[in-house]
Amino acid sequence: MISFDTDMIGPYGYCADISRSWVCGYQPMNATQRRLYATALDQISHNFDLLKPGLKFAEFNARSWRIPSKHQDYRYSLALHGVGMADEWPVVPLHVDWSDRVTSGQFEPGMVLCVESLIAEAGSESIKLETQVLITETGSERLDSFPWEDV
Repeated sequence: MISFDTDMIGPYGYCADISRSWVCGYQPMNATQRRLYATALDQISHNFDLLKPGLKFAEFNARSWRIPSKHQDYRYSLALHGVGMADEWPVVPLHVDWSDRVTSGQFEPGMVLCVESLIAEAGSESIKLETQVLITETGSERLDSFPWEDV
């Protein structure tokens, strides 16, 4: 597997921050790679589906996807973060890294966020996925259109 986390400054100085993972060469994913990729995509999908204006960060944390214990030692510490001219506020840690210091704040229309996942386990490769999201007046909208792999 190869993974890319872009973090690039794009048109008009705005940050584009997405991550994807692929198999090297012209071969399909093996069973472990498919399972890990599907797990990472579950995390992204679950957390994306929660996002809406008015949702408090603490409520998001309470309802967010729970990383299985076998993946926790290899996790990325953030569930999501803000993005604009660069990576910025808010920074919402993964549930296992949550602290009461983060409890203030809520998602507001116009916020642009990156929903994150890094999934691995002992002896495996890592799958890194990330998508950029706009909080709208009624929910959320995925901003990037680069496809996920079929697993």
